[in-house]
Amino acid sequence: MVIDTVSRCSNNMNISNNNTTTEAGTDISNDNDGVCEVIGQLQYMSTDDNNISVCANCGKEGDNVNNICNKCKMVKYCNASCKKKHRHKHKKECEEHQRLATEKHNEELRIAAEKHDEELFKQPPPEDDCPICFIRLPLGTGMTYMSCCGKRICSGCIYAPVYDHKGNEVDNEKCPFCRIPTPYTNEEAMERKKKRIEMNDPIAMTNLGNYYRDGRNGFPQDYDKALELWHRAGELGYAGAYSAIGYAYHFGKGAEHDMKRAMHYYELAAIGGNEVARNNLGTWEKREGIKERALKHYMIAVRDGYANSLDTIKRMYTNGHATKEDYMKALQLYQTYLGEIKSDQRDKAAAADEDCRYY
Repeated sequence: MVIDTVSRCSNNMNISNNNTTTEAGTDISNDNDGVCEVIGQLQYMSTDDNNISVCANCGKEGDNVNNICNKCKMVKYCNASCKKKHRHKHKKECEEHQRLATEKHNEELRIAAEKHDEELFKQPPPEDDCPICFIRLPLGTGMTYMSCCGKRICSGCIYAPVYDHKGNEVDNEKCPFCRIPTPYTNEEAMERKKKRIEMNDPIAMTNLGNYYRDGRNGFPQDYDKALELWHRAGELGYAGAYSAIGYAYHFGKGAEHDMKRAMHYYELAAIGGNEVARNNLGTWEKREGIKERALKHYMIAVRDGYANSLDTIKRMYTNGHATKEDYMKALQLYQTYLGEIKSDQRDKAAAADEDCRYY
């Protein structure tokens, strides 16, 4: 009877929707409107009733039925006695709920791990180009950070002669990019770096953090200050800062030795393109006996130009932990990197000054 009433109510509502007003603009109503309102209220009350807690053993209802099964969390009881009495009846259902919950949890973990690895083992974008010659910047001594403008410039452009508009060679004791004179004192250089930090320059922050860590360039050794600066720089997107934090936790330098945290920050740095952190991850995986993952890390680091990782892959091949194809691939990746950073001007700088070698 109730179903028929609801059906008729629904039909009448459809009719009402199709004929909402008369030509005069007045509402059309019928005797079933009151029935529809009552049915709606009954349905609302029924929905509320579904939220009432019911004891799975005795059927008691009320807010005080809140003793939940500790294992599956799916049924409630009014007290511990009812829970105990119902245990043998609920056991099979409880075990099934636990099994399904475990499977769901494991599947979520698997998906999360796959997404994490997809992000972790993705080849990061290459190092920025030199802002002057527009050739990919090399690692290490092949480039210099300029505290005047915050640019990283390759050794070739720093070494290259500068000419005026008439073709005459001019004094080169200026920044090749912004043409601000080179600072003559350490104090002047530090002041420039402080200004860069005020401008939220993450490289300047990381460098200052290194000074506090080592207690050099006139700064006291202060590990807390170093970590604070590295965290700020990492949040601003500089992967080298996260690598420094990972190193601190890895070796207990200014932070408690914690390999779990160290690996976390190494991963952040590696995802951001830091080749040293990437190599450290490979070394950790290799020590744990996970050679396949270690090799993946080393390959990415080689593509980023880290020669130490290439040497490690060579040793893995010699020791039978990597194939000849793996080593050949690593050599090709490193050769690709060299082709992207090589320039005649950089070669001239390297020949003139050992500190300008870039590979």
